[in-house]
Amino acid sequence: MSSLEKVLLFKLLPTKKAKRMNGSFMTTFEESRLNESDVGDRQKWLKEGMDCNLLYWNGRIIDFDLPITVRLTVTDTDPGQGDSAQGGTKPATVETGAVVTVPSFVNVGDDILIDSRTGQYMNRA
Repeated sequence: MSSLEKVLLFKLLPTKKAKRMNGSFMTTFEESRLNESDVGDRQKWLKEGMDCNLLYWNGRIIDFDLPITVRLTVTDTDPGQGDSAQGGTKPATVETGAVVTVPSFVNVGDDILIDSRTGQYMNRA
């Protein structure tokens, strides 16, 4: 199966599926499938089960928004140097395969917060 044939399954929050009941909104959740080609470059911040906002047109998903902050686990990086205030950065690979520049104290197994708009490290989770 080629990478374009892979189908990704995510729990998505549809923006068009909210119902108004007794003066308050009731939001419904459903699972939707997106092809890898539909996800594009955003795939590096998207993991299965993540809540996203969907944009529908004629019953079809035409776009989606990632959360601004995504929490991902570091799967590969050089050993950390403790909680040093000296600064310094290094590359780290996260569970989705994306590479992020992180402070030198981040280690394999750490959960980190990343800004999905810029791809920049924000903090340890």
